[in-house]
Amino acid sequence: MKLDKNSRIIIPGAAGLVGQNLIVQLKKQGYNNLVAIDKFTENLAILRKIHPDITAIDADVSRPGDWQAQFKDAQMVLMLQAQIGSKYSDDFIRNNVESAECVLATMREYSVPYVVHISSSVVESVADDDYTNTKKEQERLVVESGLKYCVLRPTLMFGWFDRKHLGWLSRFMQQIPVFPIPGNGRYMRQPLYAKDFCNIIIAAMEMQPENEIYNITGREKVDYIDMIRCIRDTVKAKTWIVNIPYSLFWILLKIYALFSNNPPFTASQLKALVGHDEFELIPWWDIFNIESTSFAAAIEETFLDKTYSHYVLKF
Repeated sequence: MKLDKNSRIIIPGAAGLVGQNLIVQLKKQGYNNLVAIDKFTENLAILRKIHPDITAIDADVSRPGDWQAQFKDAQMVLMLQAQIGSKYSDDFIRNNVESAECVLATMREYSVPYVVHISSSVVESVADDDYTNTKKEQERLVVESGLKYCVLRPTLMFGWFDRKHLGWLSRFMQQIPVFPIPGNGRYMRQPLYAKDFCNIIIAAMEMQPENEIYNITGREKVDYIDMIRCIRDTVKAKTWIVNIPYSLFWILLKIYALFSNNPPFTASQLKALVGHDEFELIPWWDIFNIESTSFAAAIEETFLDKTYSHYVLKF
């Protein structure tokens, strides 16, 4: 089905990093019939403040509810909802697996013809944790749903509205005199700029490849310690970067988790950081016909943009 700018587009999980960036890019491209659904009330309020012209619904898509009626006459679902960090396995099961089951069932009920599903590069990772395992199950549900789909598997993302990952790191380093790095910090990352990824989502939505899966990897390889230095220099933080033993860093994270129900960085994520994963790089800039942004330029835009860089989502 060919979309037009008035096509009804449903976006579950719209108030997170990808959703907030995606709605900015969708509106820039002229799409005007957007339905944003999220259960994180505070972050949804930020979305409403920035975009008072779209439909924004506070709802938990892992459970049936009034939100499902919004799927009537919809032409597209961009499925973003995900649990990324938590100490509790049930959070991952509910927000990654059960939410997908409910959204896909609602699509079938209202005959919505197509879904772009945001999976994760971790489905091909060596990591074994709740996030990885439930994202694998979430993707399997999409593939076996009987619906037409495109699955996108992004690597670590950063950009406007980044409440975790690089966004949290940038705020953390501006508050402390010393920034600890586990080991030698030479852990290769393939960070993906959220704006670039959102333009890929829009291109996939318009092209509608039939039942295809794409690994979307940051175009540049950057070591973790070099990422930290680039962020520090961009935000002009005064912090010293200090390497500490991996085991000590792990202990510090475990202690931090005792005082936080939703830590921004966990011991399991530390294990994944040093796991030496290298993900496939396909020429997505050619496949989806979009411009790619250099890492340095993307970091500058992320932290210095006058319109969006000051927004910080809640954990």
